[in-house]
Amino acid sequence: MLKILEQTSRTFYLPIIRLPGGLQEAVASAYLCMRAIDEIEDHPELDRQQISSLLQSVSLALQGQHSVETFRHQDLTEAFQDNVSQLPEVTTRLGEWAVLAPSAIAPRIWEATSAMAERMALWANRGWTIISQSDLDRYTFGVAGAVGLLLCDLWGWFEGLQPERSHAISFGRGLQAVNILRNHKDDLARGVDFYPRGWGDKEMEAYARQKLSASENYSD
Repeated sequence: MLKILEQTSRTFYLPIIRLPGGLQEAVASAYLCMRAIDEIEDHPELDRQQISSLLQSVSLALQGQHSVETFRHQDLTEAFQDNVSQLPEVTTRLGEWAVLAPSAIAPRIWEATSAMAERMALWANRGWTIISQSDLDRYTFGVAGAVGLLLCDLWGWFEGLQPERSHAISFGRGLQAVNILRNHKDDLARGVDFYPRGWGDKEMEAYARQKLSASENYSD
């Protein structure tokens, strides 16, 4: 698990390996599950119908689970079977990541991953059409703000803390906006534009700064 986590993102690997046992496995599970579906959403060789179908299949496979002990890996194997040769390892091993977390919290990670996959599928069906800032708010909540909410729940489960969830949403939105800025040229090359109409880099950067500023207490 730690090896592929490091291969996938050293940025996230370093803080995760410093977490205490139990929380480390939960956060690693959450990150790898989210990364698995993110790789589907951004896949350069799949059209949007294939992306949407795959994401919906993943969502349904996770919704059908009951416990870590009885997790049906075959459900995900079947979801990936038509595209397995095209998908990266972090995606095809999603079932392994789903059962990494302690059994008491793992279903919360499945729920979050399932919900995010459904939202990603919806946006793929729409061709990722972002017209207004309200659209951008909805997209960044669906694929990133919800991650912040999940992390709040993981900390709450482990430490009994209750972080301010509105800060978590802003933090996720801000990070996603930074990713949109960084990947704008690549996204345009594949026919996707996450910028609202009339926006340039200046407006997207201002959006990212505003969201990150509003979330300072969360990141502290």
